[in-house]
Amino acid sequence: MKTLNRRALLEAGLCLGVATLAPRIGIGADADSTAAPAAGAGSANQPAASVDPLAAVAPELRPPLQEMLKRPIPTDINAGNLAARRALKFLPPQKPAETPGFERRLIPGGKSAPEVPVYIINAQPRGSKKPALLHIHGGGFILGDAESQIPRLQIVARDQDCVVVTVDYRLSPEVAFPGALEDNYAALRWLHGAAQELGVDPDRIAVMGESAGGGHAAMLAIAARDRGELPLVAQVLIYPMLDDRTGSSRAVPAQIGQFIWTRGSNRFGWSSLLGTPAGSLRVPAGSVPARTASLAGLPPTFIGVGSIDLFVEEDMQYAQRLVAAGVPTELLVIPGGYHGFDLIVPDAPQSRFFLEAWSGALRRAFAPRPPILG
Repeated sequence: MKTLNRRALLEAGLCLGVATLAPRIGIGADADSTAAPAAGAGSANQPAASVDPLAAVAPELRPPLQEMLKRPIPTDINAGNLAARRALKFLPPQKPAETPGFERRLIPGGKSAPEVPVYIINAQPRGSKKPALLHIHGGGFILGDAESQIPRLQIVARDQDCVVVTVDYRLSPEVAFPGALEDNYAALRWLHGAAQELGVDPDRIAVMGESAGGGHAAMLAIAARDRGELPLVAQVLIYPMLDDRTGSSRAVPAQIGQFIWTRGSNRFGWSSLLGTPAGSLRVPAGSVPARTASLAGLPPTFIGVGSIDLFVEEDMQYAQRLVAAGVPTELLVIPGGYHGFDLIVPDAPQSRFFLEAWSGALRRAFAPRPPILG
């Protein structure tokens, strides 16, 4: 396993758009939070003080957290420190590889919306029929960018022999729902329309995202189903952010959500997107995947998450609902895995297994379908 340090953890956290950690063992992250709790949240925001969060972490995934606990950083993201979090930069940044190539384009946005920046990776000769992945970056709806994802997505494009388009959607709280959804939908619409130019098979387009990007991917899949215009062959949701009620109006076990993305950050991220406090009785239609009345008709789904990730319960419940709705669904829960563990400790056996699982699911989704005989 590679040597891990504070810088490595922060850099990996920035891949998700976050860089947070519980400030001390034995005290829940929300003890020091300055984010205002949602009305009616009650004990949902107060994990037990006697729990040692590290005890639940898989041994192979502990070293970076132990290093971070020696030099703690502020825990929750809120309005007071959001600008500073966005300004975090680390040099030298990871540079994209020479191949596969990539380019930035501005594509038409939704109605009355600005143009949307996208990065196209591994475009193919006109008329080719390669599968394509629409990628949506993470960052709690409030952080992150598409450009920083290019080096990692180049690996995905090469491994899957596919075209990748990653979207620089507008962030909250500056733009509330449905701004980002419409940006992502515009990118999906453009990808379908530009399929021949990019060498893409329009019948083999999948959507994928991590963390908040997974939440956006789920929102996009629901919108694509409801609007009936743009088919998707699969959705790959990596520890997706699906339910605004987690840590606000719904309690979370004390050992869950202690590292990287906390209850307080979750409340702030969702409240920023929704324009109303997380956990409110009513939210804008289509904004919270977990509140969608029916999941029937969604594309085949892969969901992967760690067992102590803040999102583990909502992700498992979402997978259960997909199964009940007749959607082919694969769920993987990594014991002792925290949010972003695969990026933070990429050489751990759990991370390698996790990578192969979602990569395999995507590869199967992209496989050409044999003709139906009848």
